[in-house]
Amino acid sequence: MSCFIVALVLTLALAGGGCAGSANEQSTPAALKLQREDLAAVARELMTAETAVSLEVTETKRVWPLLSGPVPTSAADGASHARHSTKTVTGLKTPTLFGELQARSLTGPAASIAGLFRYSVLLTTRGWKMVFASSNQMSRGSPTAARFARENIGLYVESIYDGHFGLAQIGKKLLAAYEKLGGPPAFASTLTQAEVDALARAYSEASLRLHPHPHISVGS
Repeated sequence: MSCFIVALVLTLALAGGGCAGSANEQSTPAALKLQREDLAAVARELMTAETAVSLEVTETKRVWPLLSGPVPTSAADGASHARHSTKTVTGLKTPTLFGELQARSLTGPAASIAGLFRYSVLLTTRGWKMVFASSNQMSRGSPTAARFARENIGLYVESIYDGHFGLAQIGKKLLAAYEKLGGPPAFASTLTQAEVDALARAYSEASLRLHPHPHISVGS
């Protein structure tokens, strides 16, 4: 189920990033200042990535009715229709700050947001690459390879769906973190309410989530 995978992604994101420390250590003025600085830095990276994310989502939504159809051949048709924009749908990049090693220096909510972005992009891009590969095998591969591709392409379509679902959770997490860390009075010009609101809209379920949920049965 998609929700299970996204829950796992969230768990990994939360477990893998950021500095720990006790509750008292995290609430000191110095610690809160650092958390605000990290959240502002993460927000800037999200702004930079916004265009690429929007392009990928637009293209995915264009072919999604085929890609998420009830039979494997419809997913192959969806891949065929998207092939001219392969670089768009497989080219999402994880910002350097969100990388697994770099994100370890992030504190507070910034760490979990960076981890969620990283794992969501990984799900989406790998899902697309495997959908394209499966489509090729279904049309040009040996009978054994084509059968394997038909039986498993649903997993890869599901991965694309889960990746978008994860990205669509970032906006509300950013908004909640901004409010928790003091909002406009605390951040001043380093991160404004208008900037956070714009990112919350860009990384929202309304903007990024795919409909409908994939209907392909694994092993069909």
